[in-house]
Amino acid sequence: MSDLGFFDNKCILITGHTGFKGTWLSKILTTTKAKVVGYALAPTDEQPLFNKSGVADDMISVFGDIRDFDRLLSVFNEHKPDIVIHLAAQPIVIESYNNPRYTYETNVMGTVNVLECIRQTGCVKSFVNVTTDKVYENKEWEWGYRENERLCGYDPYSNSKSCSELVTKSYVDSFFFDGRTAVSTARAGNVIGGGDFAAKRIIPDCVRSALKREQITVRNPLSVRPYQHVLEPLFAYLLIARKQYGDIALAGNYNVGPDEKDCITTGTLADIFCKEWGDGQTWKCVSEQDAVHEANFLKLDCSHIKKILSWHPVWDVEKAVKMTVEFTKDGLYGKSADETMKRQITEYIKSQEG
Repeated sequence: MSDLGFFDNKCILITGHTGFKGTWLSKILTTTKAKVVGYALAPTDEQPLFNKSGVADDMISVFGDIRDFDRLLSVFNEHKPDIVIHLAAQPIVIESYNNPRYTYETNVMGTVNVLECIRQTGCVKSFVNVTTDKVYENKEWEWGYRENERLCGYDPYSNSKSCSELVTKSYVDSFFFDGRTAVSTARAGNVIGGGDFAAKRIIPDCVRSALKREQITVRNPLSVRPYQHVLEPLFAYLLIARKQYGDIALAGNYNVGPDEKDCITTGTLADIFCKEWGDGQTWKCVSEQDAVHEANFLKLDCSHIKKILSWHPVWDVEKAVKMTVEFTKDGLYGKSADETMKRQITEYIKSQEG
């Protein structure tokens, strides 16, 4: 599924390249002969993976706000990307309640700005807009949502991503109907992996507690989510970008998530983490006063991408947690993030081929 050689001698622009997903995607692409360009806010002390990964040495990294259209357009005009993968976003549900206006400006107008740059420059042949599994109107049912379900996210984050999907469709219908640019959206499940330090996310919270030798606290242990290792959706995005580059008929909307057995409760995920971490690590349920609304039950039906693009998940949730713990403990024993990321990417590709 990887076929990374396809990207050799092409220019790929990644928005949000300094974030968790963006850093891992940049690391994958810098193993090829592609010209990799990133556009994102500068990395922060709270999310240090980009700086620790050393990936900046192997790519062109531009720091800028996705809401700054003129600066973004100048990057498009200078580098003329063949492929764009749009990751830049305000990605946290709870933060979207605290700063809804910023969330909508970033997630909706940021998408408008990227699409407008593609429209004005005319150089992009393949565009993948990364949204989320939370774009669907959540009905708390037990089966997975399909790509033709109603888009109506509840909270400002989820809703802004639903709007991003609608914006993308409008641009396809209004400006890209001539076929010059293949456009897809990818709706991924919850990702975990080494180097994610975001607040209010279960695995980063587990890691922080384990490092402090404290008991892990879990807010919603019965909530069900489609958990997957970060490399799973990233290689899916690359597959979509590659396939639609050669055949625009393959452009569309794609769910990207784990198999049914890996849609598990947060409590089960915490159990897996404690087992992998060892040292007698445990967790407890802690209710939060004035907690914001979050869906209790969320699954994805990924039949479409499996049938159309022959994609399938490679690592199960136990392997995903194992790789995350390995990454963290490698750092404790003095191994660099660069070294561990490259090794895990190689192992993932071998698992694909096996």
